[in-house]
Amino acid sequence: MVAHASVCLRQLSNGERSQEVRFNRLLGNDRVTVERLIEGWSEQTAPASAGRHVLAIQDTSEINFATTAERRRGLGEIGKGSGRGLLVHAMVAVDADSGSCLGLVAGRIWTRPGRVTVPHAERALSDKESERWVSTGEQARTVLAAAARVTIVGDRESDFYAFWVTLPRPNLDLIGRVMHDRCVADGRLLSAAGKRFAWAGTRRVELPARAPNRPARSAEVIVRFGPVALRRPKGPHHRHLPESVALTLVEVVEPSPPENTAPLHWRLLTTHTVDDAAAAWRIVDWYRQRWTIEQLFRLMKKQGLRLEDSQIETAERLLKLAAIATKAAAVTLQLRQARDGTRVEPASTAFTADEAVVLDALDAEYHGKTALQKNPHPPRSLAWAAWIIARLGGWDGYPSSKPPGPITFSHGLERFRTIAEGWLLRDKHVPPRNVCMP
Repeated sequence: MVAHASVCLRQLSNGERSQEVRFNRLLGNDRVTVERLIEGWSEQTAPASAGRHVLAIQDTSEINFATTAERRRGLGEIGKGSGRGLLVHAMVAVDADSGSCLGLVAGRIWTRPGRVTVPHAERALSDKESERWVSTGEQARTVLAAAARVTIVGDRESDFYAFWVTLPRPNLDLIGRVMHDRCVADGRLLSAAGKRFAWAGTRRVELPARAPNRPARSAEVIVRFGPVALRRPKGPHHRHLPESVALTLVEVVEPSPPENTAPLHWRLLTTHTVDDAAAAWRIVDWYRQRWTIEQLFRLMKKQGLRLEDSQIETAERLLKLAAIATKAAAVTLQLRQARDGTRVEPASTAFTADEAVVLDALDAEYHGKTALQKNPHPPRSLAWAAWIIARLGGWDGYPSSKPPGPITFSHGLERFRTIAEGWLLRDKHVPPRNVCMP
């Protein structure tokens, strides 16, 4: 998928019918489960996270497939309209200092069996889809056990009381954006509590484009912060939880937005200690790294693999395809980040040990006589590997040339997979065919 930038089985098979059949059989095999595929997401992420401060960023994306009343494909409803599809909840590991994507951590993929008739407030957390924010965070504790520190980052949907009180541990913190203007321990609302804090500083932040009607822009914002204690919500499903939880509120406001533009206003809650303006801005910067998971989902959809275009007929197989596509999108994202060489990550974050041996041999082949023709990146780094893949895809390697793009990487990876397959078979003995002598 990474090589072809597609999930279309026919394209992945290079027109070979037998290979397409093999891919279909893989997706249809009962022993190939979505859960096991998701477990495989983190095989390279766990060692890559060792000794780092890792931002474990999670979010959910709706995957909308074309259906008709006669062809539902076993898919449940998504969104607010009549769309049918599945949901991908993923957690991606990002180095807090460099912003490098270290790979996938955990997640869940599902399709809704039908509408729930019991009101949301009357259901226990275990009976709600929002439970995934907690269970995925719990998986992160195991996968990222070797990390020096883990900060789980969530958007507005993760703002529920159980999330704040059940996940924190020593060396495991939370950052999330506020959705509900909930009560704090002294009886006030959270918004009123924030107004008591003094403004602590001004800074300009760059906001990426979010939609055709929300282009990228620069915003001048101010920040304030202070301690708050959330009060436990009423209701039988919360009685087993602590009566309150101590957090820090970091509020970011854009006082003078451009004309006809909604002002930026973030209320962020965190378990991190915030003692000064520098620490508050650090929380803001870590939250802004959420853009990484937005890029992951974009690479899965129209700007990459085009998962929603798949014509596979059954929800069961589409769920498995989505699990594989999520991993492929993460590898593509890592290669794009490594392209400029400013982030020195090991090649092992995207390539296996056997593939690294093949990269060594290819690096020697492309090693030119002049400095401009040599791989400028540290050996066995991800940037070093990306340089080799780009050369395989037709890039000339000169610093003055235009940086390699997705198509170049796609062509290079396609060639690399073919070369790697042949390399790994080189030592295998193939017995000669029986020959009848006259």
